[in-house]
Amino acid sequence: MRIVVKVGSSSLSTAGDGIDTARVSALVNALAEARSRGDEVVLVSSGAIASGIAPLGLGQRPRDLAAQQAAASVGQGLLVAHYTERFARHGYVVGQVLLTLDDVTRRSHYRNAYRTFAKLLELGVVPIVNENDTVATSEIRFGDNDRLAALVAHLVHADLLVLLSDVNALYDGDPRSADATPITDVRGEEDLARVELRRPSGSRIGTGGMVTKVEAARIATGAGVPVVLTDVTHAAEALTGGGAGTRFHPTGRRRPTRLLWLAHATEGKGRITVDAGAVRALRDRGASLLPAGIVAVDGDFVAGDPVDLVATEGGFEGPQGGLERPGGSVVARGIVSYDSAEIPRLIGRSTRELAAELGPEYEREVMHRDDLVLLDEPAQGRR
Repeated sequence: MRIVVKVGSSSLSTAGDGIDTARVSALVNALAEARSRGDEVVLVSSGAIASGIAPLGLGQRPRDLAAQQAAASVGQGLLVAHYTERFARHGYVVGQVLLTLDDVTRRSHYRNAYRTFAKLLELGVVPIVNENDTVATSEIRFGDNDRLAALVAHLVHADLLVLLSDVNALYDGDPRSADATPITDVRGEEDLARVELRRPSGSRIGTGGMVTKVEAARIATGAGVPVVLTDVTHAAEALTGGGAGTRFHPTGRRRPTRLLWLAHATEGKGRITVDAGAVRALRDRGASLLPAGIVAVDGDFVAGDPVDLVATEGGFEGPQGGLERPGGSVVARGIVSYDSAEIPRLIGRSTRELAAELGPEYEREVMHRDDLVLLDEPAQGRR
């Protein structure tokens, strides 16, 4: 079985003392036990910034981006060193994999990311994954690695995703309340209707909360990967697929990896408004977006950026009639082939006409269908 495990900063370290070596050792022992059974393990570990807090004498997680990046630069090496030493006691080698969104939303990059994971696992290495906080900009403010773990689980074709928290399960209320009841199984949105997802992480060093974990579970289960949510003390039991914590059952089937990342891990750098005919072509025929279907363009972006496609002001009808999406709502997201400054002169024109006037390089799509994903809801990007 191939298992992706995510552990948060608050489960590994404290603001005053940095990495808690006892917690790291306990986690590694559980993961090594799974490896000894023949399971493949990928660990998505937060903690780089938290690990750099004490050596830098900061006392608590810094708020400004530059200080966060400095803490990550110091802390990432310390974090991996601890994992390297602990896994070596069990005879296992670890490999560091630092990811940014570019690594999996651009076609050439995500293929390379997959090959890297595949080769590491083939060689028996335990990949230790984190966001590349040292150089990230907006990514570093994403919040937590929960969503990253869900997307990595899909990327590596995992059989199980384990989200380790400081709470032993999903509860229908505040876990600190005596009236709160743990939820053992989630099979769909109806099981989440009675859950209060208001409490963010109370840790001074962690940034996630139960909301991000439920969002991650939605992504993973929607792509066919079951999820177990529990705390670090129940890690060994969760890794066997046992009854620890809350189990989120698959609700969908696997989809192309890069499109999953495009839908859930990016935000549009701009907006292109398209007419109803273009929407129908995208939705019903799986067509590419051509200049003829564009009505307007907003924002500042370059070729290769993710851009949102929005409906015209009047909205458009669904296949069975009736208004499917109001005007101005996001209907798709894709990797654009032109800079925003180039698109205005292309609007409403055919590719043949553009090629004749501007040259053969303009006889191409604004967004190719292989680089485009329809969105079920108006906004599925990072929040």
